[in-house]
Amino acid sequence: MGDPAQQVRDWLDSYDTPHACVATLLCDRHPPDTVALTEVDADMRTRDLTYGELATRSRRLASGLADLGVGPGVRVATLMSTGHDLVVTMLAIWRLGAVSVPLFTALAPSAIAHRLDHSATHVVVCDAEHREKITAAGITATETRIVVAARQRSCPDEVLLSELEQAPRAETPPVAVGGTAPFILLYTPGPVGYPRAVPVPVRALAAFHAYLVYGLDVDGDDVYWNTTDPGWSYGLYFGVVAPLLAGAGTVQLRAGFDAELTLDVLASLGVTNLAAAPTVYRALRASVKSLPPEVAPRRLSSAGEPLTPDVAAWAQDVFGVPIRDHYGQPELGICLGAGNHPEVAVEPAPGSAGIPLPGWRVGVIEPGTETEAAPGDLGQVAVDVPNSPLAWFTGYAEPARGDVTAVQRFSPSGRWYITGDTGRCDTSGQVYLASRDHDVIVTSGYRVSPFEVESLLLGHPAVLEAAVYGLADEIAGQLVAVKVVLQQGWSASVELEEQLRSVVRRGVGEHAEPRQVDVVTRLPRNASGKIQRGRVRRL
Repeated sequence: MGDPAQQVRDWLDSYDTPHACVATLLCDRHPPDTVALTEVDADMRTRDLTYGELATRSRRLASGLADLGVGPGVRVATLMSTGHDLVVTMLAIWRLGAVSVPLFTALAPSAIAHRLDHSATHVVVCDAEHREKITAAGITATETRIVVAARQRSCPDEVLLSELEQAPRAETPPVAVGGTAPFILLYTPGPVGYPRAVPVPVRALAAFHAYLVYGLDVDGDDVYWNTTDPGWSYGLYFGVVAPLLAGAGTVQLRAGFDAELTLDVLASLGVTNLAAAPTVYRALRASVKSLPPEVAPRRLSSAGEPLTPDVAAWAQDVFGVPIRDHYGQPELGICLGAGNHPEVAVEPAPGSAGIPLPGWRVGVIEPGTETEAAPGDLGQVAVDVPNSPLAWFTGYAEPARGDVTAVQRFSPSGRWYITGDTGRCDTSGQVYLASRDHDVIVTSGYRVSPFEVESLLLGHPAVLEAAVYGLADEIAGQLVAVKVVLQQGWSASVELEEQLRSVVRRGVGEHAEPRQVDVVTRLPRNASGKIQRGRVRRL
């Protein structure tokens, strides 16, 4: 492929231009007969969508969305399961120069309402199975146009996706928005405050393409599957956007996670390149005794949380190839890790998160300064922005109403993007992580903000104080757990525990539900009154 640094420059020259058009880059320039997406149902039925079919369907849908007022810069949310309809809808949005607002389908109605309100979404497209969440979120068709992928309307004001796609209309030409314009607005939980809105510019395509090639080593002969839900950054950037950008085929499973089903997909489709969160590998280890001969991936990758040595050793033994661990954030994509591509492959040292991938420079700086820490010294993991041509994040969208939490992501001069994680760097450039993004809990690959869960629990009349933390789990990696101090007159009970779990399910979603609720008499605090989470677990 040539010099990686030159290849990065070539991608930037293609994607960071005033004439960059997302629909052209992700679809129209590719051979029409090439398969873009293979959709797999829970019963293992498969359906292919070619780039030609994707172009035709997205053009028709774009014309229909244009009649609803969608155009450059307009925000369109999707609350949809993986598969053809989701990808067609996203391409139609980008064809119009509009901004996609992906919503994780497990979100609670109140969390959906917050995102739709904050993003000033003009149109929301949802599956029939998720339509009730839109109603429960208080969204009406008089405020936001509602498009449903269903056979018939549930109310007269909503629009059917099939009608928009199939009605004869003049074709709307694709819009070139340029490299600096956002094409995605992605919400991501942080350790404090409300979920943050990350505007993803078109120029970020260069970073996504680079990771697909150098991190994942996806090539033209691969059957590639990223198991992460596209409501989250890893599944969106590298399960939808990057494969389409490269003209590669990708797999999407329309079913909840199940280890045996995952094994069936790997075998029946002959997946050769698998990218998944560590929880997927842990679940496979817990249920799979031996692999059928049809399962023979040449590349395995992991991201979202650190991969433990025991899981890595198991995968090497069972699959015969190593899992390459990768590090990143929604604001970056993936910037660090053990690349799978032969041109960048470096064997990581024990405990190392790897080295910066092409187009990135990652270092460790002394806390509160812009000075790089000495090798071996603990500090803040940070991206050297001027020396990272693939860095694209410049700041969050405007804060939500009532969110007074300041998020400082850049050093005073702007040179360093501060990840919020701590670690150290050795003399060879390998980075070792000590802690991830303060207190964020990663459970089954999903990021949960302790602050968001605590805020909901404190709204219950029984709760005086609450401290949410991660509880180690062999499969999920972490489970959400909470210690609560009750108001006078309340006492612990099974009924109260279920009420508290229900508050979180309704407020955030099932993925954030506390799996362990303990009542305590007090919470440990430091001299300034801040909860000491490291001690909460030991209560």
